[in-house]
Amino acid sequence: MSTLSVTQKTYRPEIAAVKKAAERISKVAVKTPLTQSFTYSKKYDANILFKREDLQQVRSYKIRGAYNKISSLDKEQLDRGVICASAGNHAQGVAFACSNLQVKGVIYMPSTTPKQKVEQTRMFGGEWVDVVLKGDTYDDSFKSALKHCEKKGLVFIHPFDDEKVIEGQATIALEILEQAETPIDYVFAPLGGGGLLAGLSSVFKQLSPKTKIIGVEPEGAASMTSSLKEGKVVELKDIERFVDGAAVQKVGARNFEICKENLDEMITVPEGKICQTILDLYNQDAIVVEPAGAMSITALDTFAEAIKGKNVVCIISGSNNDITRTAEIKERALLYAGLKHYFIIRFPQRAGALKQFVAKVLGPEDDITHFEYSKKHHRENGPAVVGIELKDPKDFEPLVERMKAEKFYSQYLNDKPDLFQFLI
Repeated sequence: MSTLSVTQKTYRPEIAAVKKAAERISKVAVKTPLTQSFTYSKKYDANILFKREDLQQVRSYKIRGAYNKISSLDKEQLDRGVICASAGNHAQGVAFACSNLQVKGVIYMPSTTPKQKVEQTRMFGGEWVDVVLKGDTYDDSFKSALKHCEKKGLVFIHPFDDEKVIEGQATIALEILEQAETPIDYVFAPLGGGGLLAGLSSVFKQLSPKTKIIGVEPEGAASMTSSLKEGKVVELKDIERFVDGAAVQKVGARNFEICKENLDEMITVPEGKICQTILDLYNQDAIVVEPAGAMSITALDTFAEAIKGKNVVCIISGSNNDITRTAEIKERALLYAGLKHYFIIRFPQRAGALKQFVAKVLGPEDDITHFEYSKKHHRENGPAVVGIELKDPKDFEPLVERMKAEKFYSQYLNDKPDLFQFLI
């Protein structure tokens, strides 16, 4: 599926094909608003516009590519049925298209997919779709889906490395150019497999070539960044799966070729920083986004000087966020900001030890948010895992100094990933 012929490698989305896709999907895809963000415009002294793809019926832009692909199939292909693999948003787009077009579909999703996305996929697909949970990552699911596809003779609907899918995603660019009242200087867009950026950048390079296109992907799954550095598509061995909508081990071959030519810059953003953006959008603007949907905004401060006084569009790609992840999102944000710290602390096995720790080690605004004490034993000291939240990152060094002075300090856990993974 990922090995392309010479003809496929030279594929570039044509404006005529994108316009045809726009007509095809107009029955189901909302022409989402392009709205100014007062909060971020003021923060960056720029005209920051949000393209609100989170307001699609399936709450992400993925409906565009999925519906364009499936509705372009001929009767013989539709009668055979379709199959796809997805970490969530493409699955919902395919499910919606199958139900709308009355086409039987099979959807493979990683077993680690947030429950909310699985339930939404089943809801949109109804009787027309079977959901199969398989593997720990999108790539695991993808391989299983391919085997099923070959065995049953179904039509595979790729989430990003497909011409019709790319053309469907490219319709976002047509809408932005139609809606914008002034020329766009910058577009920031998230990247997972690369379908959105391949389509969007192609339209802008043809219709608005002066617009700078910035791709953004999570630090823990930098598949496009790695591929661009190597000059070829590379498959990452291990990835951080938190940004599930953009965590892929290998980008699409078509998308890599297009992005290699069209992107002005490709950057990564830390997962913890993405989490802070999610919280800020909710608290300041009452906008709910998933991790992938927050990436374009998270990248803005990297370009703070360059975008000053400019017209900037951020693609808000989706809002399929499971509320049960809120605690983890907050935790990751605090860790990134240097406000949450975990230690193994050895408490003397005597009465009053914890009281001494609170009175002489904790600062006036420090707060214990996690405490797990081992059972008592015959040793002089008993270890406890303690999580402490600070009001200011500058309070960290004085806290450690007080721990050492009072002989409580044992081990710092934040910088030990093998141990730390058991805490968050």
